[in-house]
Amino acid sequence: MSRLPIRVRLALYFALAMAVVLAAGGWFAYARVSSDLGNALDQDLRARGQDLSALVASGGSVASTQGALIENGESFSEVVDSEGGVLDATPPIRSNLLTLAELATARNEPVFTDRSTVPGLDEPARMLALPAVRRGEKVVLLVGATRENRAETLSSLRASFLIGGPIALVLAALGGYLLAGAALRPIESMRRRAADISTSSLHERLPVSSADDEVSRLGETLNAMLARLEDGLERERRFVADASHELRTPLALLKTELALALKPGRSELELLAALDSAAEQTDRLSRIADDLLLLARAEQGELRLKTEQVDVMDVLEDVAGRFRSTREISVAPGDPLVLTADRLRLEQALTNLVDNALRHGGGAITVSAVRENGTAELHVLDEGPGFGSEFLPQAFERFTRADGGREGEGSGLGLAIVATIARAHRGSARAVNAPGGGADVWISLPLR
Repeated sequence: MSRLPIRVRLALYFALAMAVVLAAGGWFAYARVSSDLGNALDQDLRARGQDLSALVASGGSVASTQGALIENGESFSEVVDSEGGVLDATPPIRSNLLTLAELATARNEPVFTDRSTVPGLDEPARMLALPAVRRGEKVVLLVGATRENRAETLSSLRASFLIGGPIALVLAALGGYLLAGAALRPIESMRRRAADISTSSLHERLPVSSADDEVSRLGETLNAMLARLEDGLERERRFVADASHELRTPLALLKTELALALKPGRSELELLAALDSAAEQTDRLSRIADDLLLLARAEQGELRLKTEQVDVMDVLEDVAGRFRSTREISVAPGDPLVLTADRLRLEQALTNLVDNALRHGGGAITVSAVRENGTAELHVLDEGPGFGSEFLPQAFERFTRADGGREGEGSGLGLAIVATIARAHRGSARAVNAPGGGADVWISLPLR
């Protein structure tokens, strides 16, 4: 069943549902008609019983009513005394049709009873026995009618259901198949368009109808997914291109220094200088590779943190102490804050912030920590020119630099790693230009 096309499956499900509905509707109609016919027959027997009771009470004979109150071959009547003897009857009835128990009950109240066959008629019949008076004597009047008309009507109804039901079911299945095709036509259109979309044409989108239904919402969801895939692929392509460019520069320098070192006639000092430069470029390659690995692990959700209780002010003092030999760095006093964080990653993020301030800022650098709405904000402020208005929105993206160039020692990954570490701690990273000049860059981490 699961291998059938969805259009066929929908048609089959619709046909099955219609079969259940038709069967239930047919059964209900049949039962209702059968009940109505039975009630009509009982009403007819009561009416005949009243008329014949009046006839018997006035001294008339039930045998003389054929063609009027009694229809030949379809209804009958008889008058029975208290002992069960037949006093009067319509032909071909000649014997008592009531049992002793029914006769005893009928002396006092009307009794309905059924017979599978009646002698002389050989057909199933419905009978009503009721008390009557004949010439001052209490008797039992019996009126009955065959159920052949009722059976023929029900048989005709069954035949109609058995013939019309399958036809209706086939038409319903065909209608379901056509309706399913119409409902799935937009999906088929989206499928054909999706089959033509490749990595080189992710800018294309699936056709979406203007109707606000499940199919249009599916198309909108798929188009949103395509947009995310296009954005992700573009970011990956840009990442690969930027990484290749960043790696090419130190590799080219390293190759040049090694080639010069191997050149005959170099002095010892020149060889040492070449080796120092090669070692420097190797360190730069190693840092870039480590940064790229960290970013890749973070995107794959594999950046594991070794969390512990961390004294924020202690971390700020350690990070500031590493740079005090090169620039004036101060730690602003603040409230004691304790975070559950990975201390090494936290120090790495703050080190990147301070290093960025040293490279691109100016004047004194201040690191501080403040409590803000259930979070701890770790700020690094400098007195330099601040960020450019165009660079500020993309400051934490990979391989972005304030000057837009590729030269220099930086790789454009420092702030991206800061944002990655902050997100790994369920926090965030932000940067603004301070009102008094300089840049204010910070990470915000939840205290709990």
